[in-house]
Order: sequence, then C-alpha cells, then structure tokens
Amino acid sequence: MMHISISTFQAPALAGPDTPPRRGGDGPGTAVISRTKPQTKRPSLYRVLLLNDDYTPMEFVVHVLERFFNKDRDQANTIMLHVHNHGVGECGVFTYEVAETKVTQVMDFARKHQHPLQCVMEKK
Repeated sequence: MMHISISTFQAPALAGPDTPPRRGGDGPGTAVISRTKPQTKRPSLYRVLLLNDDYTPMEFVVHVLERFFNKDRDQANTIMLHVHNHGVGECGVFTYEVAETKVTQVMDFARKHQHPLQCVMEKK
C-alpha cells in the first residue's frame, strides 16, 4: 500500500513598492509529495514433517518424498531412514499455504493407498 501526502505552501512574495501583498491561497504555490514505503514482512515458515508408524512401507514413504517434495532417490532414502530411526523427519520448509497443501496431499495419498502415514506441519 502506498500512501501519498500532498501539502501546499505559499512561496514568500517579493514585495516591491508596486506589488500588492499576497493573500494565502491566491497565487501559485509549490506542492510537496512524499511517499511512504510499504512495510513488508516476510511470511512465517512451516516445517512439514513425516511421522513414523509400524505399518507404512519404507518404499511408499520414499515415493511420497519423491512425488510431493521433489526429492531425488538418495535424499528420499535419507529422510525415510531418519523418520524410521528417529520417529520424525523433515520433508521441507514452506509458507503456511504451501505447507498446508503438502500435508493435505500426503495425507490424502496415504489414505487412498490404505496406509496410516501421518504428515504434520509446525511453525519454524
């Protein structure tokens, strides 16, 4: 949002013996335009996490990481093993809307394939 304020001031008259005095608003003035820069704030970021369970196959988790988080095979395997060994693993960091979409996509995909895989997001 840009805010522009305009104020007008009267230049002093160069009065001579034959020059009548100026009254406020009766002559050319000078306009001053100032711009206020918008204050922008970086959006909050959210971590998207996969949670370990005892039923979802490791290969399915790798597939999810490749498909929804654009991980290559090695990255997906590393994250999947981290989830398996530590109970949770980070898939990526996104703005709120993107993170929410990723969580929904993963959860829907897991449900569709009858896996109990859980995906959550948390503020970074």
